[in-house]
Amino acid sequence: MTAAVERFLESVQAATTRAGYAETLARLTAVTGPQYPVAALTPEQYAAVMERWTAAAAATWNRHLSALVSFTTWAQRQDLLATNPARRLERRKSARRGGRAIPATQLDKLFTDPAHALRERLLWRLLYDTAARAEEVLTLNVEDLDLEFRRARVVSKGGAIEYVHWATPTARLLPRLLAGRTCGPVFLADRRAPSSGRRAPASGDVCPVTGRGRLSYPRAEYLFKTASAELDPHRQGWTLHQLRHSALQHLAQSGRTAPELQAKSRHQHLASLGRYVRLGEETSARITADADPIQRRRPR
Repeated sequence: MTAAVERFLESVQAATTRAGYAETLARLTAVTGPQYPVAALTPEQYAAVMERWTAAAAATWNRHLSALVSFTTWAQRQDLLATNPARRLERRKSARRGGRAIPATQLDKLFTDPAHALRERLLWRLLYDTAARAEEVLTLNVEDLDLEFRRARVVSKGGAIEYVHWATPTARLLPRLLAGRTCGPVFLADRRAPSSGRRAPASGDVCPVTGRGRLSYPRAEYLFKTASAELDPHRQGWTLHQLRHSALQHLAQSGRTAPELQAKSRHQHLASLGRYVRLGEETSARITADADPIQRRRPR
């Protein structure tokens, strides 16, 4: 089992995706044992793996299930597995709770509250300023930053190299977090990374100055949900992805056009912005009134 899992993870190119899959598959290895044959995997074992996230949010459940499904598909292609142990597991529907954008006043509280660590406040502000995906920002290295022009080079979802841009609040916080560091991950974990063993990260994910590893997506997500739970009316906390959604919706509400939003979000297709930008009845009424051919003409 262990050898197959390692081979599968090596085939996953995106570092953040690989880290997320590793968490799920570590649980699978713990359930079956490291020497268990992949060909003998059963639906019962997959169900035992997913029991850990039974009470988790739908997005969390679906993320771990996707890891199992991806591993299963890979194992079948490698002729290691003839059945589908994930066949009894189903994805969960996310509960819709109205708008997914976080109110700007609540965001301002999160960004400026000194009770939150500098690392977290900068990460949240950077995600909002850039409207970037969380995995893109968490995989940033100091070498990717262009502080003079307030931009960073990221690897997008399709593997292309693109730039994201930030505003003054982020520009003021970044030097404080970097503290003179010139290389290594921008966002570091709290502890030094292990130098050997199963949990030892790749050398590129370790800061050569502090010895600390890269901050993981699950840890960053947990910290944001915990910090925002008190402000969330549902007391569940918000997700890092909602910072991207909030940035785009707030820009749309300020009058930015769809092509401008596409440039900011780097979506390949304008149609993809429909899930982010829903301005509501007030915007519809204003647009209709402004275009009314019978409206009273304003004096020049």
